[in-house]
Amino acid sequence: MFPDGSLPVYAAGPLVLKLFPEPYAEGLPVEAGVLAAVHGRLPIPTPAVHAVGERDGWGYVLMDRLRGESLETVWDSTDPAARDGLATQLGEAMAALHAVPPPGIGDWWPDDWDEFVAQQRAMCVARHQGLGLAPDWVERIGPFLDGVELPGAEPVLLHTEIERRHLLVSPRGDRFTGLFDFEPAIRGAREYEFVNVSVFGSEGDARFLGRVLRAYGVSADPAFRRRMMAWTLLHFYSNVRKYLDRLPKPEEPTFEALADRWYATES
Repeated sequence: MFPDGSLPVYAAGPLVLKLFPEPYAEGLPVEAGVLAAVHGRLPIPTPAVHAVGERDGWGYVLMDRLRGESLETVWDSTDPAARDGLATQLGEAMAALHAVPPPGIGDWWPDDWDEFVAQQRAMCVARHQGLGLAPDWVERIGPFLDGVELPGAEPVLLHTEIERRHLLVSPRGDRFTGLFDFEPAIRGAREYEFVNVSVFGSEGDARFLGRVLRAYGVSADPAFRRRMMAWTLLHFYSNVRKYLDRLPKPEEPTFEALADRWYATES
């Protein structure tokens, strides 16, 4: 059994068996449907699905086992040139992912992206307050969000957790050999994807993030950085209190300064 992850996953020779207990049953059609939709269509390998089913109330997906080392494990030993190459590969893979038509999955949450964003906005202050964010930061959330326009767009297919622990690299650390864990995939605004890429991918490495964005085709101007800070606050799994402990500190205690620091880019 693999030790990481929220669901039980077992190695089965050249395959992997991922189990979905009844409380997580809604993730089964998402994992299976999205894996089928993206397989062979991204420059980073993804698992092929061999079987999908249910037994004794538990769902399962039997899929290929990807080979490689976790980027999380080898990040510190990866040299700058290899990181540059990985960043470019990642940006290109994200652009390819967002170009894949979302598969038809019944009862796929959220079914209305604009409504989801509105709900996240309505709960944002109380949510971060409940997670222990300092009062001085909490009181800045509303005014900051009010000053950021999040333009509407046709939702695209999002992985939502593209981060080091879900990416595998070659032994030399210069090439991605796998992207996995599509259970949390949703349809939404493409910029939403970059939250985890920054918070759990670049983690303040402005050169890495800059190369990801350029390969994707994004211009990281000040307006983009502020939109990304808004998405960071609104993200379904966001915990800004914890992010303040693990990410680079801003020059000033404002969300504008956080945006400029966490979404900084270099060539």
